[in-house]
Amino acid sequence: MSGKNKSNRKKPGQNISDLTKSIISLFNDSPRQAFNYKQISRQLHIKEQARRKIILKALQNLKRSGDIQEIYPGKYKLKSTGMIMSGKVEMSSGGYGYVMSDSVSEPVFISQDNLHHALNGDTVKIYLFAAKKSRGPEGEVIEIIERARDTFVGVVEVSSRFAFLSPDNRKMPYDIFIPIEKLKGARDGQKAIARIVEWPRQAKNPFGEIIEVLGDQGDNETEMHAILADFGLPYRFSKETTRAAESISDAIAETDISNRKDYRKIPTFTIDPEDAKDYDDALSLQKLHNGNWEVGVHIADVTYYVKPGSLLDSEAQERATSVYLVDRTVPMLPERLSNHICSLRPKEDKLCFSAVFELNDEAEICNEWFGKTIINSDRRFSYQEAQKIIDTGEGDMKDEIRTLHGLAQKLRNERFKRGSISFEREEVKFEIDEKGHPQRIYFREYDTANELIEEFMLMANKRVATLFGDIKNKQDRRTFVYRIHDKPNFEKLGKFASFISRFGHAIDLASGKKIAETLNRVLYDVKGSKEQDLVENLALRAMAKAEYSTNNIGHYGLGFKYYTHFTSPIRRYPDMLVHRLLNDYLNHQPPGNKKVLEKMCSHSSDMEQLAVDAERASVKYKQVEFMAERIGQIYDGIISGVTEWGIYVEIIENKCEGMIHIRNLLDDFYEYDEDNYCLTGRHTGRKFQLGDNVKIEIQRANLPRKQLDFALVI
Repeated sequence: MSGKNKSNRKKPGQNISDLTKSIISLFNDSPRQAFNYKQISRQLHIKEQARRKIILKALQNLKRSGDIQEIYPGKYKLKSTGMIMSGKVEMSSGGYGYVMSDSVSEPVFISQDNLHHALNGDTVKIYLFAAKKSRGPEGEVIEIIERARDTFVGVVEVSSRFAFLSPDNRKMPYDIFIPIEKLKGARDGQKAIARIVEWPRQAKNPFGEIIEVLGDQGDNETEMHAILADFGLPYRFSKETTRAAESISDAIAETDISNRKDYRKIPTFTIDPEDAKDYDDALSLQKLHNGNWEVGVHIADVTYYVKPGSLLDSEAQERATSVYLVDRTVPMLPERLSNHICSLRPKEDKLCFSAVFELNDEAEICNEWFGKTIINSDRRFSYQEAQKIIDTGEGDMKDEIRTLHGLAQKLRNERFKRGSISFEREEVKFEIDEKGHPQRIYFREYDTANELIEEFMLMANKRVATLFGDIKNKQDRRTFVYRIHDKPNFEKLGKFASFISRFGHAIDLASGKKIAETLNRVLYDVKGSKEQDLVENLALRAMAKAEYSTNNIGHYGLGFKYYTHFTSPIRRYPDMLVHRLLNDYLNHQPPGNKKVLEKMCSHSSDMEQLAVDAERASVKYKQVEFMAERIGQIYDGIISGVTEWGIYVEIIENKCEGMIHIRNLLDDFYEYDEDNYCLTGRHTGRKFQLGDNVKIEIQRANLPRKQLDFALVI
């Protein structure tokens, strides 16, 4: 409502009828605004307490008549073309938010004033304003249905009488007020975890208490724990959980073996990263009398030790996944299980759940068997060691490794013919000193030794899923846990196709198979080019996210009609679910509870995404820490993102990304072109476009925010 309308509003008469007319007039002048009785009193210049009480009565009458509605306790709005809906809040670093809801096709904008203490991830009820042609949908939070979280990680700021915790999370725009007596020993400048305990409606900032002091800023242990805590991920096991794991015996009795196939005398090995300690898969190979090959995919029988309903199972279910930060693994199961009892260490008898395949020389499946086994791995290889044997033909178990390599390549070629998409990417790794400081950035490449393991794991996962998914009679189908991947967003894919055309690449959008074929060609062609990382990132963004579900829709990225996760139960809870279901069905047990399993699938998908986000945050932190010692140095980069507030640049040498703020582009006034991924100078016509090569200087490194600021070198 304009100031002119405010100042010219007449003071209403004394009776309720006159007041009601004035109140309706006020709401009509501001159809999108909500008022409480105090605000209405001020607008109508009413100060007398008796007349204010009449306003309350008039508001109740208007509510009953349906002229206005109470959208928030004590707050009223004109009943109009708006609607009530619910959804989740997605906060921006600027303090405003968007609500995603199934009721509307696009995000609903919520200004900071209309969030009413809603925070990122909260499930809320909103009032949707009447649409305006000039902008997208806009609304106001009227109820917080469920908080996504009440704990936050940040830096403690202490004064003589009070303290605040300044959250690390950019999507938490409020400092948390901490009374001095609730600091729990936290000192000024330390990292800590605070819990919100109260947030009065009239207060701008929430009130909280420190629940754990993490340590000093910049200390590696403090910062890694802070990253985990910021994503709500645990970084230690309770004493009870650790004791439960320690109480499990590693001895294998004869009764444990009696109902298992014995593979201890068949050549068997593991291949894992150099620094791995949890070996949850092994391969065995033997030639059969008919000339075919028997390939055993042996997976740690974790569920033999972790029983449903136990403390260990509850902990694993809640964690859902192991988390891999730059300098550590935070396991899903205590180390007694993950690194010792269940880990398929060489020269030790181990209990497994196996998928065994009879393959001919063309890697075609002639027969298959699934069941419980006991193995004894002959050798543990790193990927580098296995690769050397593949390349040279020399080394331990060379015949087995070379034979499996040949079969794996045939499986791989057939998989890509059927529509699999190749997303093997270089992994950013760090050489770190004893204090956790990064000394060097390097890249772990994906080679044919990786492909050897991947192809047999994919085959096992696919065949286990097919066993229960590919049943013609619906009555015989069993509830199962699948790994699903939906088709890509066609609009995103179209934008991606348009973008890569400027590099001379093209994808055919005519069919799913054509998309896969041509996208694989593009991903192969960009290998080793400056734009490789950019093109791979954009291709991934155009894809849907893979997740777990009991409702199978297939796996688009792999080109599989049926797919699951069976091969990593030490580090993924869905694999444990699959082991239990497979064991029950093989033993003719009743089907699993679909509703309960679907809830577990949803939780596992959410936790997987949090783990990925935490890993990225740890990589970003180490990249910023590495570049902090290189302020003023100049690097070649490629524009990896364009926004209205500036351009993101990735350094080609080490993949560290930073921003050149638009306010620092002083040679012109730049306008943002979202459709063409560029900023264009209004007067000079100069363009900064996604994929352009630029030269930058490291200007600032903000470790708490994990941000690098670059300056453009002309």
